[in-house]
Amino acid sequence: MNGAATAIALVLAMWTTPIIAQAKQDAPELKDLIPDSAVDDPENWAEQGVSAGAAAQEDAPLPLDAEAPLADMPSVTIAWPDEVDLPQLDPLEAEEPIEFATFEEEIPEVPAGSEERISDELVLVFPTDNSLFPERDEFLDRFKSLSTIAELEDDDNLARLAVQARGDEELLHEMLRVYGYYDAQVIRSVGNVEESADVELDVPAARFDIIPGVRYRFGAVDLGNLGTGGNAFEELRAVFEIYPGDYISLDMITQERADLDIALGEAGFPFAAIEDPDLLIDHDRREGDLTMPVEPGGRYVMRVVRSDSPDFLSSRHLTRIARWDEGDLYQRSDEMDLRRAILSTGIVGSVTLTPVVVEEPQGDRPGTVDIAASLTAAPLRSIGGSIGYGTEEGIRLEAMWEHRNLFPPEGLLRLRGILGTQEQLAGVTFQKSNFHGRDRILTVDAFASTIDYSAYDARAVSLVSTYERVSTLLFQKAFSWSVGVELVATEEREVDANGVFLPRETYFVAALPLYASLDNSDDLLDPTEGWRLSGRLSPEVSDNNSVQSFYLRSQIDASYYQSIGERNVLAGRVRLASIPGTQVGNIAPSRRLYAGGGGSVRGYGYQEIGPLSDMGDPIGGRSLVEFSLEARIGTGLMDGAVSVVPFVDAGSVGEDDIPDFSSIKFGAGLGLRYATGFGPLRLDVAVPINPGPNDNWIAVYVALGQAF
Repeated sequence: MNGAATAIALVLAMWTTPIIAQAKQDAPELKDLIPDSAVDDPENWAEQGVSAGAAAQEDAPLPLDAEAPLADMPSVTIAWPDEVDLPQLDPLEAEEPIEFATFEEEIPEVPAGSEERISDELVLVFPTDNSLFPERDEFLDRFKSLSTIAELEDDDNLARLAVQARGDEELLHEMLRVYGYYDAQVIRSVGNVEESADVELDVPAARFDIIPGVRYRFGAVDLGNLGTGGNAFEELRAVFEIYPGDYISLDMITQERADLDIALGEAGFPFAAIEDPDLLIDHDRREGDLTMPVEPGGRYVMRVVRSDSPDFLSSRHLTRIARWDEGDLYQRSDEMDLRRAILSTGIVGSVTLTPVVVEEPQGDRPGTVDIAASLTAAPLRSIGGSIGYGTEEGIRLEAMWEHRNLFPPEGLLRLRGILGTQEQLAGVTFQKSNFHGRDRILTVDAFASTIDYSAYDARAVSLVSTYERVSTLLFQKAFSWSVGVELVATEEREVDANGVFLPRETYFVAALPLYASLDNSDDLLDPTEGWRLSGRLSPEVSDNNSVQSFYLRSQIDASYYQSIGERNVLAGRVRLASIPGTQVGNIAPSRRLYAGGGGSVRGYGYQEIGPLSDMGDPIGGRSLVEFSLEARIGTGLMDGAVSVVPFVDAGSVGEDDIPDFSSIKFGAGLGLRYATGFGPLRLDVAVPINPGPNDNWIAVYVALGQAF
């Protein structure tokens, strides 16, 4: 077979070129070119060489068809290979044997997964063994809030879903790194999901198989110059709760950095600086080295506040507002509290506080800083008004003008007026805030008023002065108090049995009202836990037609609040009041005790509960008792801002100084509360359970804040 192959190859070499040049229809077949002797004995035939006739035939051109395109071209001959000198090739060097890489560890098997279907088109698959990824629940909640697939509307568009899936895949990788899984794998697949119990239709969906892998740990933890914090180092280092060997969590780095920053600010380091953390991941060690340079900057105590506007708010006044005493260790919370207090005055639009070094630290002895205050005044004059309506009180219009710093510092002058169905008033008020102490207010109020109630009408001129320590939204105090002086000259008259007003009587009243309050509740306007207890005492002397009377007005209020579940609160209150010392007739009608209204017994008109005249009008009394119970039930309406409040109230007023329960009145109703940024807006609708002849069948109340 080798000889035959060689013969055939020689023949092909001799005849290939002429055959190509000749037209297909004239080309001889291969079997005609090979003699029978070559087939019978190819090796012998090959050794004989080419005959002279064959050579002559080789030199002669093959006939071409005259119409063929190559007819005019000269014939081509190829020299015999023996006549060609070919260069000698160097032998190839032997190649080195190929070595295949070997793995030190076997490729782990993919653990069995459990699906979490977030939506019809989004599925996450986690390891079934929760110990492989214990952060699963928290991870899933965060992913749901960030996923673009979960956020955008499902429109069964496979192309849109594929683009979003690539974004969610990158999101999953970033989130896994947040928890320290730097070798995690996320396998993304997008396609149609067949109908199942969870999915009713054949819809496109994205599936992510999550293989967390090994969770990395912290290696070295470098906090720069934190050690220069002196005696505070151990305390500060304990605040930064990240140590070598702990699992990596980027959330923890952020949280611990914030905790350390707060601790530095509270430990006397006003100039402390913390640079951005850097985490260097070492995949060989499966660890991350944390570097977060810290510069404590020296420890200081505080001295005074320096105002850049002494004629507006003096340095002395601002230092009085501050909650620290000279020599106290610097605390950033004190600085921030001062800033909020300055803004809450209402006369400052913006403030910048800057620690200024007075004395540098010396060894273990801290330095001293002042707090420089740069102030920008807010508009100081205001005009305001309100319109109100109550089913029992009628219309009430109120207007006021004030200048909040007419008498610096924080000296307010206010003019106000009331025009209503039952009340008219004109008054002027002087008020000095933060007077000789934080949240201490001196008020002098002079006003003239007329009042027209069912029980009486009165024309009065009053001068009232109080000095009080108040509880504010900025600082709700456990203990508040007030002391005051009250001088009243009033002409009042009552209604006789025939409904005719009796002659006016003039009363001159002097009183020393005192007030104290204990507040254990968790919120000033909307309490949900705790209790409150307050008391009022007002020794008074009254002169009526040269008849002097001495008596003591007293009142105790107590309330309790208990949360039930996440959104529900059960609240109750009781009020007891008494005026011992004289008879009802010796007390001006406006100084007696009454019940009824939105802050008392709902369902009844304002001051409509009490002893009645022959015409059925209340005449007031010397004792009072009130009870209220309500359930504040949260709803999901408007993101939980709306709550429903069923309530029941009860109250009684007696002519003696001991509370009388024989004529107690009950009211019940339903309210709505809408939570605002400054307290709940209240709407209550109530009906009297045992109404008198002059009581309306329903009452409506609108106010800010809870009823109690």
